[in-house]
Amino acid sequence: MSSPVQPLAASLVQSVDWLAIAPPTVTAVVALTVLVADLFLPEERKALLGRLSVAGLAASALLLLPLLDGDRSTFCLTGDPHACSYTADRFTLVIQLLVLGGALLTALLSITTLKDARRRLPAGEFWFLLLSSAAGAALLPASRDLATLIVALEVASLPAFALVGLRHGDKRSSEAALKFFLSSVTATAVSLMGVSFVYASTGTVYLTQVADRIPHVDGQLHTLAQTGVVLTLVGFAFKTAAVPFHFWVPDTYVGAPLPIAAYLSVVGKAVGFSGLILVTVVGLPSYADVWGPALAALAVLTMTVGNVGALRQQPTRAYSAVRLLAWSSVGQAGYLLVPIAASAYTDDAENAVGSTVAYALMYGVVNLGAFAVAALVGRAREANRLTDYRGLYAKNPLAALLLAFFLLCLAGLPPGVIGLFAKVAVFSAAVDAGLGWLAVAMAVNVVIALFYYLQWTALLFRAPEGEPVAHRVPAPLTAAITLTGVLAVALSGAPETVLRFAGAGLF
Repeated sequence: MSSPVQPLAASLVQSVDWLAIAPPTVTAVVALTVLVADLFLPEERKALLGRLSVAGLAASALLLLPLLDGDRSTFCLTGDPHACSYTADRFTLVIQLLVLGGALLTALLSITTLKDARRRLPAGEFWFLLLSSAAGAALLPASRDLATLIVALEVASLPAFALVGLRHGDKRSSEAALKFFLSSVTATAVSLMGVSFVYASTGTVYLTQVADRIPHVDGQLHTLAQTGVVLTLVGFAFKTAAVPFHFWVPDTYVGAPLPIAAYLSVVGKAVGFSGLILVTVVGLPSYADVWGPALAALAVLTMTVGNVGALRQQPTRAYSAVRLLAWSSVGQAGYLLVPIAASAYTDDAENAVGSTVAYALMYGVVNLGAFAVAALVGRAREANRLTDYRGLYAKNPLAALLLAFFLLCLAGLPPGVIGLFAKVAVFSAAVDAGLGWLAVAMAVNVVIALFYYLQWTALLFRAPEGEPVAHRVPAPLTAAITLTGVLAVALSGAPETVLRFAGAGLF
C-alpha cells in the first residue's frame, strides 16, 4: 500500500541543471581543493596553489561558453517555472564573464605579489579567500530570489574583508580591513531589514513574484513595502560605493594588497551593480518612481565627489597612484548608475541597463590594466606615488604606452575608442530617457576627469629624475599587462561588439 506522502515528496525533489551552475560551482570546488592542498604542501611548493587557482578560474570562465545557446533556470518552484532561484541568462553570463575574468587577472597579479617576501601574505589562505569571494560574486548575477541574493553578496564580501587585512603586521592594512568590514556589515544589516520588509508585505522572496505582487499590496502593508524598497536600495548603495557611502574606498584600496585593490575596483563593483539591477529592474519595476529619482541623484553626487576627490591627488604633493585610482573608481561608479536610473523613465529598460553592463565590461578591462602597470611600478617603488611614474616611458616604453592608453580609455578620449563609445552609450541612455540634466552633469564630470587623467598621462613622458633603470618583469605580471592591453586595443577596434554583446536580450 503506497503512502499518501510519496507524491508530495516526489514533487519536492528538484532536478539540478549542473551545467547552468557550473561556473560558480567549479570555482568553489577549486577553493576547497586549495584549502586542503595547503595543509600538505611544503612551503617551497606553495606556488602550485597559485597555478591551480589560475587554472580553476580559467576553467570556470570557459564553462560559460556552453551556456550561450539559451537561457537556463534551476531550483524553480513546483508549478511556477518562472519563479527560480538560479537563472543563467545573457545578463548572468556577461556579469560572470566580468567577475571570473577579473578574478583571473587578479590571480595573475597576485602570483607576483605572493613571491615578494616583503608582502608577508600566507599563500594558502590568500588563494582560498580569493576563490571563495569569486564564487560568491559569480553566483550573485544568477540569483533570482532575495535570499540567494543576500547569501551570494555575503559570500563575495566576507572573504574580501580578510583579503584586505591579510598582510601580517601591517597596521594600515588592518585599519583598511576594519573600515571595509564595518561599512559592509552596516550595508548588509540595512539590506536584510529591507528584504524582510519586502517579504513580509508580499509573502515571497522570488523576484518575479515580488514584481507581480508588490503593486497590489494591501493598504495596511503599503508603508512597510515602501520602507523595504528604500532600505534595500540603501544597502546596495553601500556595496556600489555610491556617495555618501563611499568613505571606506580610498583607505581600503591603499591599505589592501594591490591585487586586492584591483579586485575590489572591478569585481566588487560588478557584485554591487548586478545586485542593484536585479532588485530594481527585475524585482521592483513598479517602484520606479521611487528608485529612479534616488539613483539619478546618487549618480550626480557620486561622479562629482569621486572626480573632485581624484582631482585633489596632485603629483606635486606625492599622493599615491592607488588613491587616485580609488577616487577615480568612485567617479566611474557614478557613470554606471546613470543608465540604471534612466531605466526608470523609459519603456526600454533592458537597453538602458545594457549600457551599464557594457560600460562595466570596458571599465573592468582598462582599470585592471592600470592596476597591472601600477603593480609593475610598485615592485621598485613600494609607496607607488604619482611622482614614481615620472619618466616611465624612458624606463619601460611598452608599460608607459599601455598605461597611457588605459588612462585615455577611462577619460573617454581617442585612441581609447572603447572608453569613448561606453561613455556615449551611457550619455545616450540619459538623453533617451528625457534626463537632460543628468546628461549635462555627466558631461561636466567627464571634463573634470580629463584633467587628472591627462596630467598623469603627461607625467609618463616627462624627463625622468636620475638615470632610468630597467626592471625585470615576472611572467605572470607580463601576462596580465599584455592580456588587458590586447583586450583594450581589440575592443577599441570593434567597440560595437561590446555594446551588442552586453545590450541584447539581457533578461
